[in-house]
Amino acid sequence: MKTVKVGMVKSKKNHYSRVVEFENGYGASIISHDGSYGSDQGLFEVAVLHDGLIVYDTIITKDTVGWLDFANVAIILKDIEDLPPRN
Repeated sequence: MKTVKVGMVKSKKNHYSRVVEFENGYGASIISHDGSYGSDQGLFEVAVLHDGLIVYDTIITKDTVGWLDFANVAIILKDIEDLPPRN
């Protein structure tokens, strides 16, 4: 998986975020903080990005994906990386 940015950043207590970008123009926003889906259980939420903006029209999801552990975040990231480039 070739990315521009990797890893999680803890900006304050119980607030994690990271943006990952892929060569196909897609990326992902990975978060866990008060109000994100699953954060109260120590889990993560992922949004699919294209050119830095959240998109809601991919085969992966029509919304964000919440309640993800590390393994499921990795699966979603691989799925995003494998998307064909947008026209």
